[in-house]
Amino acid sequence: MRKFPAEFESFLGPAGRRLLAGRSPLMGALADPRRRFLAADGLLDGSKLEAARRLLDRALLPQLSRIDRPIPPEATWEMKENYGELLPKTMRVSTSTFERRRGRAWEAAEAIGLVTMLRSASFYEFAQHLAGRKLARHWGIQALCYGPGDYAGPHNDHQPENPKARQGYIDIHLSMAGPAVAQQWLVYAVAGHFTKIESVARSGHVTAYRLPLWHYTTPLVARKGREGEARRWVLLGTFLYADGADRRASSGGRP
Repeated sequence: MRKFPAEFESFLGPAGRRLLAGRSPLMGALADPRRRFLAADGLLDGSKLEAARRLLDRALLPQLSRIDRPIPPEATWEMKENYGELLPKTMRVSTSTFERRRGRAWEAAEAIGLVTMLRSASFYEFAQHLAGRKLARHWGIQALCYGPGDYAGPHNDHQPENPKARQGYIDIHLSMAGPAVAQQWLVYAVAGHFTKIESVARSGHVTAYRLPLWHYTTPLVARKGREGEARRWVLLGTFLYADGADRRASSGGRP
C-alpha cells in the first residue's frame, strides 16, 4: 500500500459496510446515554490492515511527536492529607493531532492519503451511525503510536473550558496492532468504578467512546525478543454533537 483510500468506506469490511448502509445492529449503539463505550471487531477490511500499518511505520512514525508525561513528584511530596492523592493525566506515547498544516507530520499524513481518508464523508457517516444522532461537520483527527511501555493513565477527556465540547462528544478509534504486540488493555469505568477491561491488542479493533468517560490504557507489552517492532497504531476522530449538547440519562448516573 502506497496510499490510504480517499474514502473510509474502502477501508471497511462487509460488516463495516453494512453499518455504513444502515443495516447493522450497531446502528445508534451510543445513542443510549447510559452506554458510554463500544468495542467491535470485523468492521475494517482485514486484507488492508497489515499494509496500512506498515505504511504508517514507514511514512508517519518518524514525524510524530513524543509525549512523556510522568507522575510529577509533587503529586506525592506536596500532599497535605493521608490518602488525599490527586493524580494528573500521565502518559507516554507518540502522536500528532495534525493541527499544524505545515508541520512535518501533517505533510507526511497528507502525502499518504491519511488526512483525506479521515476527513472523508464516509468516515463522518460511520461515526454518526454509531453515535445515533447528528454530528457536527467539522471534526478533529489524530494519530497515536504505542510502543513497548507506552500507556495513558486514568483520565476522562472532559473539556469544561470548551463551550462546544463541555456537554460531551464522540471519539472513534481505529486500532492496528502489529504481530509483535503481546498485550495491551483498555480499562474503563462503569457506575464510578474501573470494572470493565477490553483487549486493544488486536488489529482492526474499533472502539467508540461517548465522552467524558473515565478510562486508561495499560502499558503495551511486546512479545519476547520483538520489542523493536512492537507497535500499535490508533487513528482517531473526535466529533462534536451538531446541537452542541449531550442527552444525558434522567437518572444522572455516572459512567
